[in-house]
Amino acid sequence: MGNVRLFIACVAIWGSTWLAIKFQLGRVAAEASVLYRFLLASILLFGYSLARSLPLRFTAAQHAWIALQGAFMFCVSYIFVYYAEEHVVSGLVAVGYSASPLLGMFGMRLAFGTPITRTVALGSLLGLAGIAIVFWPQFARLQGGGDTATGAFYTVLAVVTSTIGSLVAQRNYQRQMPLWQTMAYGMLYGAAFSLAVALALGKPLEFEATPAYVGSLFYLAILGSIIAFAAYLTLLKRVGTAISGYIGVMVPIVALLVSAAFEHFTFSALTWVGVAVSVAGNVIILRRR
Repeated sequence: MGNVRLFIACVAIWGSTWLAIKFQLGRVAAEASVLYRFLLASILLFGYSLARSLPLRFTAAQHAWIALQGAFMFCVSYIFVYYAEEHVVSGLVAVGYSASPLLGMFGMRLAFGTPITRTVALGSLLGLAGIAIVFWPQFARLQGGGDTATGAFYTVLAVVTSTIGSLVAQRNYQRQMPLWQTMAYGMLYGAAFSLAVALALGKPLEFEATPAYVGSLFYLAILGSIIAFAAYLTLLKRVGTAISGYIGVMVPIVALLVSAAFEHFTFSALTWVGVAVSVAGNVIILRRR
């Protein structure tokens, strides 16, 4: 596939996975849905690794770090995403989640000493301000239930835990741990942690054998967790980090458009302003990088 098609594939898939999660909500507990998603993705990745004869041996210390990555990246953060989407439309969660790269830069500063310039700081502030503006009309319409506040709270927890997982992943890759095998084990550990959380909270391990649930499960596991990431890695190798990073700029916009089409999300003037400010912040950082 050409670079443009790879870019479009990543944006289209990741921009729609937020809506696909909506089809997972309902009878099946969020913890169980996360378990099924990453267990299926892990099995497929192990099959891919075996088919390519990729080595699957790791030391005990390496397994500990992979398990830590899996716990945050493929378990806790996604459970909070599912919680958030029970209270607000998927597009808003996607916009909030777009703060992960911005927060990740500050995390890189703390964990690895990566410098933060004034330009990067300005871009980060613009990105966060844009997200706040997008959410503002929802907060302005808050009523007794406080669904928007609850959804925003879970979105923040998802962003923070996802960032921690990304920092652990960065640490693992800096130590030359292979990507695909690390993902396979990481998703397996994520599924195991999701099972532990479900059992600890007393959540039933039900399964909804409906076309909507099963279809969204396969879409999230295969396209959202494997295909899109493979396309992104290919693009990253071909054109570098800065250009590939624009995927993160476009995904929230696509997610909002999908949400408007299928969840009756209404764009306001502040929504467009917030998106523009957030995109400007991301563009400033990416151009600087």
